[in-house]
Amino acid sequence: MLSKEKLARINELARKSKETGLTEIEAKEQSKLRSEYLAVFRSNMLDTLTNTKFIDPLGNDVTPAKLKARKKNNLH
Repeated sequence: MLSKEKLARINELARKSKETGLTEIEAKEQSKLRSEYLAVFRSNMLDTLTNTKFIDPLGNDVTPAKLKARKKNNLH
């Protein structure tokens, strides 16, 4: 989970970028914070998908084998 301070800073830099533009240092900071945010988001999304069971309209489990294998590996 990204800290509240980092999320606030991402939003602050986004607002400043739209209003006045960013300095080179701020642009690098924004890029680093966005990369960190995306890494956390992707990790959370993968965890969510790993713990989701997909069922077709007929009631059959159609969870992709790759996700089933990931879930099995995470349990051990």
